[in-house]
Amino acid sequence: MSNYDVTILTDRRYLESSYEDQYSQNVIDEDYMLFHALERKGLKVHRTNWDDPNFDWTTTEYIIFRTIWDYFERYQEFAVWLEDVCTKTKLINDKSLIYWNIDKNYLQDLALKNVRIPNTVFIETGDSRSLEEIVKSLGWEELILKPAISGGSRHTYRFKPEDAMKYSGIYSELIVHERMLIQEFQRQILTKGEIACMVYGGEYSHAILKKGKDGDFRVQDDFGGSVSKYEPNQEVIAFVEQAIAACDPKPVYARVDIIWNNEDQLCIGELELIEPELWFRFHEPSADECAEAVFNHIRN
Repeated sequence: MSNYDVTILTDRRYLESSYEDQYSQNVIDEDYMLFHALERKGLKVHRTNWDDPNFDWTTTEYIIFRTIWDYFERYQEFAVWLEDVCTKTKLINDKSLIYWNIDKNYLQDLALKNVRIPNTVFIETGDSRSLEEIVKSLGWEELILKPAISGGSRHTYRFKPEDAMKYSGIYSELIVHERMLIQEFQRQILTKGEIACMVYGGEYSHAILKKGKDGDFRVQDDFGGSVSKYEPNQEVIAFVEQAIAACDPKPVYARVDIIWNNEDQLCIGELELIEPELWFRFHEPSADECAEAVFNHIRN
C-alpha cells in the first residue's frame, strides 16, 4: 500500500511555509488550499518539488502537477525525470495529456478539430529558412515569435516585419534545437486582455480576466499585469467546453485561456493542462471542486 494517495508537485523555490513577496505567498496558499481540500475528501496528501532527490515516487499512488514553474527552464532534466516517474506512479493529468500539452504544436491539433486558434505557422526544428524569409511570406502587420516548449514568456517576442532582423540571431540559435511558432499578433489583447477559465472534471468553475500593463502584451502578473474576477457569457463558456471536448482523454483539471482575434472572434490563447495557475483564491469553492474531480478520477 502506498504511503500517499496524492502528491502535489511544486518546484524547489516554493518549499518554504511563508514568503515576503505576495506572488510566492499566493503559490504556497493556493497549493495548500488544494492540499487541504484533498484531505477533506479523505485522501492522504503529500507535497514536494518534482526534482526531490530524496522522495521515493513509488510511495505515492498519484502525482498532481501544480506549481512546477521551473520545468521549461530545465526541460531536458525534466524530460528524463518524467519518463522515469511514469514507471513508478500515475499522473494527473494523464501522461498522454501531459506530453501532448508540453509542446504548443497541440494548437495545430485543436485547429484540426475546429477549435479556433490565432493565425499560426508551426516551424520544425532545423528549418533552414531565415526568420526574415518566413515573416516576409506571411504578410502580417505584427507578429509573435515563441518556442513550442516554453512558459513564463521565455523567448517570446513581439515585432513588426521590418524589425525581424533584430530577432534573426536568436531565432537561428533556437531553431537548431527547438520547434518554433510564429503567430499573427492579436491586437485586442492590449485592450480586452485575456480570459482564463478554470475547468474541473469537465465542468466550468470560474474565470478571471488578465490584462497587461499599458502597452505590454504579456498579461502575466509577474510582468506587471492585473488579475480580476470575470463573469463570462454563454458564448465564452460554450467555447471553453468545445476546447475541452477536443482533448483525449478528458483532463481532470484545465485552464482555457481565451483571447479575441483581429476579427473579434474568440480563439484559444493557450490550453493549460500541465501546471496552470488556477486562482482558487478568486472563487472560494474551487479548490474543493478541483479536489472532487481528482477524487472521482482516482475512484473511477
